[in-house]
Amino acid sequence: MRFRSFDSLRVFSVVARCLSVTDAARELSLSKASVSYQIRKLEDQLGFCLFERRRQRIHLTSKGEALLNSTQLYLGQLDRDIRQLQERDTDLITIGVLTYFFSRWLSSRLMDFMQQHPDIAIRVEPITDVADLAKSGVDVAICWGVGDVEGFAKTLLFRCPARPTANSDIARRVREIGLKQALKEIPLLSDSSGSTGWQEWHQNAGYEFQPTQNRLIIPDSNDRVQAVIDGQGIALWDDLVRSELESGELCYLSDIAIEEAGYFLLYLANQNQRSTVIQKFSDWICDQQ
Repeated sequence: MRFRSFDSLRVFSVVARCLSVTDAARELSLSKASVSYQIRKLEDQLGFCLFERRRQRIHLTSKGEALLNSTQLYLGQLDRDIRQLQERDTDLITIGVLTYFFSRWLSSRLMDFMQQHPDIAIRVEPITDVADLAKSGVDVAICWGVGDVEGFAKTLLFRCPARPTANSDIARRVREIGLKQALKEIPLLSDSSGSTGWQEWHQNAGYEFQPTQNRLIIPDSNDRVQAVIDGQGIALWDDLVRSELESGELCYLSDIAIEEAGYFLLYLANQNQRSTVIQKFSDWICDQQ
């Protein structure tokens, strides 16, 4: 039997990401009943269950997880293809970038690229989770980190070591009880539950990683900076918070850093030939150091 429920795949991908029919319905501007119907229709045609309910919440089945990965790749490629068809006559590059990096580094430099290449249009897409890059439809992305991103090749822009950072009140507490103990008691802020930054820093410091139970996960980097200023915990920050360091709003708690961390330019690894537009942007940004 030919598969016909392509309209249900986008609904499925949103429900799978939210793990909530209510949240998915709100995001899709549909009723809960309509979302539930789409999922049932999809499951009926596929012949297997995509979700199971445990402890008042829904969870993906193993087949649901496999379908989600394929669906996100399919929708991401479809989005890229449609955009290329719509903009075939326009040289346009879509850049995925952390809002933190854009506001503190890229924004002040981007006009130089536009003046050098007035024929190229730029679309900036905010990103928070590098794991979703391959499905996001961006042409290139700029991310901070040390590891690889599946599906992407990378070019180092510049190293930018990260150190434990806090406001003055928490810094005073750290001096009283010591950094090693403070890291066990004070919330450690990160961008996602899967972030490995704190584990890597503890390893560099020779500490056993024992995160507090009340970890605070804030995906948006600018919001996370403000949370540290407000005294909500300790985060790993680099020299792009220089203005806050100089004003005294923030201070480094240690000279030990994730030295190998930095900002990378990422582009799809399966591109047989990088487009002229992408190459021009890559050459330009690599010359900005």
